[in-house]
Amino acid sequence: MIPRTAIVFALAMSFTRPAAAAAAWTGGDDLPTSPLPCDKASAPAAAKPYDGGKPTKPPDRKGKKLTVVDVPKLIGIGYFNATSKGIMDAAKELGNVNAKTDGPTKANIDEQITFIDNYITQGVDGILFAANDPVAISPVLKKALGKGINVVGYDANSEPGARQWFVNQAEFNGIAKSLMDNMAKEIGEDGAFAIVTSTFTTPNQARWIAEMAAYAAACHPKMKWLETVEAQEDNVLSFNQATALINKHGDRLKGLFGMTSVATPASAEAVTQASKCGKIAVIGLATPNAMKPYVNKGCVKSVVLWNPVDLGYAAMYALRAVADGTLKPGSTSLKAGKLGELPIVKGSEILLGAPFVFTKENIGKFDF
Repeated sequence: MIPRTAIVFALAMSFTRPAAAAAAWTGGDDLPTSPLPCDKASAPAAAKPYDGGKPTKPPDRKGKKLTVVDVPKLIGIGYFNATSKGIMDAAKELGNVNAKTDGPTKANIDEQITFIDNYITQGVDGILFAANDPVAISPVLKKALGKGINVVGYDANSEPGARQWFVNQAEFNGIAKSLMDNMAKEIGEDGAFAIVTSTFTTPNQARWIAEMAAYAAACHPKMKWLETVEAQEDNVLSFNQATALINKHGDRLKGLFGMTSVATPASAEAVTQASKCGKIAVIGLATPNAMKPYVNKGCVKSVVLWNPVDLGYAAMYALRAVADGTLKPGSTSLKAGKLGELPIVKGSEILLGAPFVFTKENIGKFDF
């Protein structure tokens, strides 16, 4: 069965460093970290009071037709095509939602803000978003709340008070543990790795990197981080950046982390073209279809994934529920159609599920 998690991580790996040293891994944020124990796969999230925002004098939308816009980081790539499909599937299933996806063609926060602002002016009932920058996007989302618009995030969060709920594909520390542990299996406890990310401010990637650093410090302290480079979720730039890392570090480089659904297959292609399959491990985030050629050829051994279609689907159900008043501060779960009940953690986060490892034996069963 397809797990209720979205996004593919090509090969799960392991990192190191304590919370205090997380900033040393360029691209990680400076928020507190909570690394999981070395010998456990997961740990329950601590309960917190609701910390999301509140729309100002929203109209009664219970059961009424909603006009919803989804503004992801960018449009036109496989990952956000998949989340959009989930949103549209849920809207059709609910029957009382008119939803569309629109946004920039590059992961540009200024353009994303402009799109959201335009839809606030047009007067939508709800906004779904995946943030390019958690701080920069917050003022325009607060503006939407101030206009009585319901706001729900997914994939990449804003500041909590700028939206009502956030659908998290998996716990950041759980993803970090899976990535770091799998990388350690691939390159050994004293192996050296580099990271290809989108930007140093992209919220979900910055969280993963910070948690990876903290977990690696505790559980894989001899692993060596070489550097992190930005690639803007651009395929050509991601390939070029991965190639530059291969050429710069030579035989010292044993592993590459791709922190985006673009960077991971591009890194695998760079390793393939450099004739380094089997010598440089690739682990990260991508869609199964993008990674199948590399997994089937044995250049990538495993992929960590959650289902982005389910992620979008859950976000749409969350927006419908908050508009209806059935999802409110103090709720402990969300009824999300075919996904069943999803738990609420950390005050205002809805948790989709745990990461799943795809291999040559099972990746062919998935098509997105």
